[in-house]
Amino acid sequence: MATFFGEVVVAPSRAGLDEEEEAREETPEDREIRRELEKKRCRRRGEIDVLWTWRSGGRAEEPLVCSRFIVAIGRNAAAFLSSFILDSVCWEVVGVVKLWNEWCRTSSTTNVLPTDSFCLFYRLISDPTVLLCQCSCYVAEDQQFQWLEKVFGSMQKEGLQVTILSTCPVADYKTQESTLTLASPFLKALKTKEFQEQVCCPLLEQPNIVRDLPAA
Repeated sequence: MATFFGEVVVAPSRAGLDEEEEAREETPEDREIRRELEKKRCRRRGEIDVLWTWRSGGRAEEPLVCSRFIVAIGRNAAAFLSSFILDSVCWEVVGVVKLWNEWCRTSSTTNVLPTDSFCLFYRLISDPTVLLCQCSCYVAEDQQFQWLEKVFGSMQKEGLQVTILSTCPVADYKTQESTLTLASPFLKALKTKEFQEQVCCPLLEQPNIVRDLPAA
């Protein structure tokens, strides 16, 4: 349980625990569609694979030494990184995430461009311990845990500071004020209790929440 609202807490994964409940709610057509998608993911190697391009064979053998890891999730957040951070010669592409689902079908190539719909990793040339991830492709709900496991499994955890950037529609923001009078866009933050530095913007108020991959 969180000690205060806005704290990010690690909850146990519910993957595989609610299958009976989901089965009762699903229609036969839903089950057939889900089975077909699972078959396609299996045939097309739907397992998420993280490839590091500077390593021999493209795979990481040892945990990466990383002090700061910034992840931009979604097209708007990825575009923000492209416009304000990556628009220089200070960064180099060092990795990519391969995955396949109903909305994202990546190829087997590791020679990718920032404009492609991939999860791309960048390394700061002047400080190789600073990494960015530009995730503009869709990660399905049943792939999110595997995405986290594969990406963070490649990095050392000690001394690692993670920053997540994501966006949501203003219409989804819950407030007593009218959303028509809000200055848009605006920035809110969530943080863990371990983060002791000053937050650069106000904390997200109740009852707003973060969903999908940013929440994971």
